[in-house]
Parts: sequence; structure tokens; C-alpha cells
Amino acid sequence: MPSSDPMGSPPFILFDTPRCRARLTPHGAQVCEWTPAGQSSPVLFLSPLAQFARGKAIRGGVPICFPWFGPHPTDARKPAHGFARISAWEVENNAQDADGVARVVFRLVSNEATRSFWSADFVARLTVVLDTSLQIALEVENSGSSAFVYEAALHNYLTVADVTKVRVHGLEKTHFLDRTDGLREKISGDAPLAFDGEVDRTFVNTAAACTVDDPVLQRRIRVQKIGSATTVVWNPGPAKGLALADLGEGWRHFVCVETANCGPNAVHLEPGTRHTMTTVISAG
Repeated sequence: MPSSDPMGSPPFILFDTPRCRARLTPHGAQVCEWTPAGQSSPVLFLSPLAQFARGKAIRGGVPICFPWFGPHPTDARKPAHGFARISAWEVENNAQDADGVARVVFRLVSNEATRSFWSADFVARLTVVLDTSLQIALEVENSGSSAFVYEAALHNYLTVADVTKVRVHGLEKTHFLDRTDGLREKISGDAPLAFDGEVDRTFVNTAAACTVDDPVLQRRIRVQKIGSATTVVWNPGPAKGLALADLGEGWRHFVCVETANCGPNAVHLEPGTRHTMTTVISAG
């Protein structure tokens, strides 16, 4: 059953059911941990050095990037990846059925604080279904009188034994923007994606599912998506990873395969309309 975690700040919602174990927080509406039944190690990576503090992004789990991705395009003083992941969201619903499947809904509405970063009027909801698979849906509604454009990503940190040995399948022969090379546009080859140093690629115009093949853990993690035309794959590599105070040696034990709409796939919303982007993660 869900409960409050007495340790640390911000507060947490805990689940330990026959279906999975999970930890969530209203801080950033973030799923921090998820381990489905039958898995001996968590599927979501949470850095041992992660900071849990007001105004800080949590390193690991599934942070929400919204309403922009990466650095703000015109103002470097604004938070990277937007304000959603460092905002306090309302818990709109928290329930568990007789089979142990849990559902949590978080809500963020534009207010004075969000308007200091972004002038749009919006209502955002994050719906999390915790089962033997993990489903996360981000719905954004334009509640104002003017159209707006936004970027978003569900920034999935996936646990691996050794990132240098894993392969990501599903993005072969796909156009991507290479952030390690000035956002130059490139096309991936025929082979699955491997990691040798920093990888930071924004794959555009793709709805494909991806599979992370981990030969050490003998596990395959599948990331499916709906309402998403972008996939971001990221690992900082040793140099940048060790330089991050909230990551350190943890760089070796995750890969991010993110469900996104950003860059040329940014979402345009007219007043009164909404868009939903969903990721479904499973492991076996």
C-alpha cells in the first residue's frame, strides 16, 4: 500500500505490491524508482549521489523535461530542461486496485512562478500506472487564449550493469541531431547504438520502440511510446559523468532512452486543445 516515506525531503509515495516496488515524489512529479516483479535489480536508475532538495533536479528515475528541452534557447539563466522537474506538483489521485496495480496522477497548473519562466497558460497532468510494466503519460492542455509551442521529454534513466557493453536497438538508419557535435544532423548506421564515450543524440521523426540489450544482467529493457516523434539517447561518458556532483561513477550504470517531442518535433497547441505523450517500459 502507498505510504509516506519519513526519510528525506521532499516527501515520497511508496508502493510494494505483488506487481512491483516503486517510489515517487510530487517534487517534479517524478518516478524515482521502479522494480517490477521478477527482476532482481531496479529497472530505473537512481544515482546514489542524487540530491533531494527544493529547486534541485533529481538525478535518475524519470524526470520531466517541459516546456523546453536542454538549455533555454534564448536565456541561459532559466533552468535547463524547463521548470517542470523542479516544481511542486499536486497529487490529484493515488489509488491501488485489488490486483496491486497502482495509479498516481500529478497536476501542475500555470501560476506566477511558472509565468516567470514561460508566459503560457497550461494544465499539465502526469499519469503513472505501476504494474509489471511502467506506463507514464504526460498530458498538456492549452488553457489560455493564445497558441503556444512546447518541447517535452520523459527522461528515462535505465539501469544497466556496464553502459560500454549494452546496445540500443530500434534507431538504426534514423536521422539524429548530435549534441556532442554542435547539433549537426547525421544518420545512424545499420548497427545498434553502442557507447564509447559521451553519447547525446536527438533522433527525430521516429515513433519506433527501442530495446536496451544488457548482456551482463542478461536483461532486455523495452521502451515503447505513443504521441512521441523524438527519441533522445544520452550517457555523459566518464569525463562529464565524473564531473557531475550528483552522479560520479554512476555514469557507467545507466543509459537514458527518452520519449520526447523536441526540436523539429516540438508540439504546437491551439487554445483549448491538448496533447498526450506516453512511454511504456518493460523488462525481461
